[in-house]
Amino acid sequence: KDYLIENKKTNKIKGICHGSRNGYEQKFFNENNNFNVIGTDISPTVNNYENSILWDFHDENKDWVNKYDFVYSNSLDQSYMPNIALEKWLNQLKKNSYLFIEHSKNHGPISASEMDPFGVRPTVFCHILTGWFGHQISIDFKKIIKSNRNQNTFVFIIKKLRSKVILKNTSIDQFEL
Repeated sequence: KDYLIENKKTNKIKGICHGSRNGYEQKFFNENNNFNVIGTDISPTVNNYENSILWDFHDENKDWVNKYDFVYSNSLDQSYMPNIALEKWLNQLKKNSYLFIEHSKNHGPISASEMDPFGVRPTVFCHILTGWFGHQISIDFKKIIKSNRNQNTFVFIIKKLRSKVILKNTSIDQFEL
């Protein structure tokens, strides 16, 4: 929250959290009056939670293009096409806004499965992003300790530098994950 309040000089910070399951993320942000945040998930149970929408985060919603000050997800590992998902998420952002990806060693290749098909080591993730989006984005990260798991976690902060982001390379085969 503090990062966004400090870097987005606006009265109301609009955001979207993808893969929000039980609505925890948008509830966390919306507890602060400066935020107006919705969440998405593919599970029909999402309809049981406030500010939640049943949606596949790989799909474009034209009403969301260039609308948000930030996008947040800790669910990229659940993507069957992470490059496509990221392109959609980046294009939901206004220019000079932020995509936050929470990523830990549990999101790596060793944990990849049918339910979580995308696994990449946190130390390689910046290289993957650069291959897919080049100079259309800038990348920073912070290491945090997740309080609910006492686990080292990376939060990748990806800034959208253009009004429209276009996927440069659709193949992850060129990288050793």
